[in-house]
Amino acid sequence: MTRLDEAALTGLPDDVVRPGYDRTAARTGVVHLGIGAFHRAHQAVVFDDALKSGDLRWGVLGASLRSPGVRDQLNPQDGLYTLVVRDGEREDLRVIGACRSVMVGPEDPAALVAAMADADVHIVTLTVTEKGYRLDPASGELLVEDPDVAADIADIERPRTAPGFIVAALRARRTAGLGPFTVISCDNLPHNGRRIRAGVLAMARAVDSSLAEWIAAEGAFPQTMIDRIVPATTAEDVVRLTARLGVEDQGMVKAEPFTQWVIEDRFAGERPDFAALGVQLTDAVEPWEDAKLRLLNGAHSAVAYLGALSGHEHVHEAVAVPAFRAYVEALWDEAQTTLNPPPGLDVAAYRAELMARFSNSALMHRTRQIAMDGSQKLPQRLLAGAAERLAADQGIEAMALGVAAWMRWQEGVTEQGETVVVDDPLASRTAELIEASETDEAQVRALLGLSAVFPASLAEEPRFVEAVTAAFLALREHGAVEAARRVTE
Repeated sequence: MTRLDEAALTGLPDDVVRPGYDRTAARTGVVHLGIGAFHRAHQAVVFDDALKSGDLRWGVLGASLRSPGVRDQLNPQDGLYTLVVRDGEREDLRVIGACRSVMVGPEDPAALVAAMADADVHIVTLTVTEKGYRLDPASGELLVEDPDVAADIADIERPRTAPGFIVAALRARRTAGLGPFTVISCDNLPHNGRRIRAGVLAMARAVDSSLAEWIAAEGAFPQTMIDRIVPATTAEDVVRLTARLGVEDQGMVKAEPFTQWVIEDRFAGERPDFAALGVQLTDAVEPWEDAKLRLLNGAHSAVAYLGALSGHEHVHEAVAVPAFRAYVEALWDEAQTTLNPPPGLDVAAYRAELMARFSNSALMHRTRQIAMDGSQKLPQRLLAGAAERLAADQGIEAMALGVAAWMRWQEGVTEQGETVVVDDPLASRTAELIEASETDEAQVRALLGLSAVFPASLAEEPRFVEAVTAAFLALREHGAVEAARRVTE
């Protein structure tokens, strides 16, 4: 089957939206580290809109810091791929042309550093997940004993990590007399701009203290909040799209209609007209960030664990269960009290919109996909809110069930007895703790001892321990559906 590429654009069906601008005239103004599906369905679409508007400075160079998979998908397609937006029975197709090409960092680190140091590059975005920042979850300090971090400090010209590539490129720009680019984290974690700044400055100090001073004074690391549900692409999705297009698109991504990007108005140099492109610029991202993490992401994680444990493969199937749907509302009732909503956010309307998004059956968003890397997600999605509720002497029954469901998922067995892979950086450690625990209560206490997940202030708080233990015992005795139902009684 012929692959999607520039030559194939003219033969696509009439209802497929094409780039509509001269891609050969576009310059590479953005380098994106970690070019997975989320970037291609979110930030790259904004830069594609900028190019469509006639501002040809914002082509994107993608970079994988691990495997060549996305490079092998997109480069044979001239960087083109299809964004499939699904909402119920409706399906809209748009070919995105912003991505010029994809590099694989480990194959030629110096080439990627040189590309980032090019004078045309004004923005470096990244989606490398929490793990990619190489920061200690508890202290926020750079993991200097991490082998890749240590290798970067020893030889910054051949970096391995995201902070290392940024430091190496900024070092090259400074040497060339260029200003720094703006670093925009698009990872779904609180204070993402501060975190990547902390990692970059710590690594820069270890390499050259004067470089760190220059970055601190001249660089920009704005906070951001990003939101769009982007389920993993399946082989069936590719086959289905091939039938629609008449050519094969191995780089396709699928997403819901909703999309949001909030960026702190802090930049080191040139930028697109973000406001005209639908991006919200603000002086305070945190209220938006908290609302998303504690309402959307917190509920997503909790219902993913409960749904997966009870045999529901997709989110829309889980929230169709009355007990789970009511539980999500109860979780939102708890989380809402911890928020300081920003102007323009109607929390009641936002909750209704979230439930509609969760219920979108066309997305086929797998619960097990959301369940990945839970140890990295719990602190900001559920634990921070639980701590605030307890400090205000409020109950945490719904939040505790979400935490307990994560603990139950670490066992790697569903309620139907199916063995599942626990895809988590701490999976081997949680397995050891579970194996060594003789009772359910001991298992809860052992997992609460994971300092990388649970701060001591929570792990040693009797009310938190009691609530999580009670929820875990309810899951064990009654199963996920009944445990959720009991929360809403």
